[in-house]
Amino acid sequence: MRRPKPQILLLLPAAAVFLLFLVLPLLIVIEESFRTFTPGRIGALVGAPLTIRNYTEFFATVYVRYFAQTYVLSFFASVIAIIVAFPVAYYIARNASTSVRKIWISALIGLMFLSSLVRIYAIQLTFGSVGILSPFMSFFGINMNGSIYINIVIIVGLLHYAIPMSILIMIGAILALDPRLTEAAQSLGASAVEAHLSVTIPLCIKGIVSAFLVSMTFAVSAFAIPWILGRGRVQFISNIIYSRFSEVSNYPSGAAISIIMMILSLLLIFIISRLTTVLDRT
Repeated sequence: MRRPKPQILLLLPAAAVFLLFLVLPLLIVIEESFRTFTPGRIGALVGAPLTIRNYTEFFATVYVRYFAQTYVLSFFASVIAIIVAFPVAYYIARNASTSVRKIWISALIGLMFLSSLVRIYAIQLTFGSVGILSPFMSFFGINMNGSIYINIVIIVGLLHYAIPMSILIMIGAILALDPRLTEAAQSLGASAVEAHLSVTIPLCIKGIVSAFLVSMTFAVSAFAIPWILGRGRVQFISNIIYSRFSEVSNYPSGAAISIIMMILSLLLIFIISRLTTVLDRT
């Protein structure tokens, strides 16, 4: 009988933790999502009858709107974060000295540890109806209670996390790129902008996609940002899940929303990964 390799035995503790704290709870959520909602019942041990109604009810227009605003706002925030973060990451990776680069990275990492509530209320105090920008908005006749303005404020809140994360991720991708390739393109007659568009960005596409997916993952799962900055008029899927689990104790519905959200996120990751593979081949 062949003995298991020592390397495999070293994986057993990690595999046990993975199964116990991730796979098992996920299986329980999946099972709960197919249970019939009974007021006052919590958990699947009571043996409620099975149903698919918890999934079919999400074809209603109101739920489509919740999913749409969650993914649309998250998408725009992630794209803006990439556009803003890439030049900063390029400067840090290419033009900053080693000591300055360490300061930049330390500052960005420290920014990630800043309390989320501090960030959110800072945005609210800046862009809110009584914020320091209120006279400026009033002068230009901007409706600070309009849905468009509220959506913009939510995107700003998402950018507080997305931009630092994107910079940190793309610094590594840019450092791994040989700068002589861009210089060769310029020596062949390409301008600096053309060289970056045709050489730098395509060769950094995996880092850009990784930063986008991380930003998108955070934005889609955001809870406090839409809850506070949305003023009750904009709700993300996380807010709906919280409401189902906490306020109405409809665990089957909350579990079903969670599973649908996970499937949509995995589908988005698969599509973007496939597009990245196609771009690499071309």
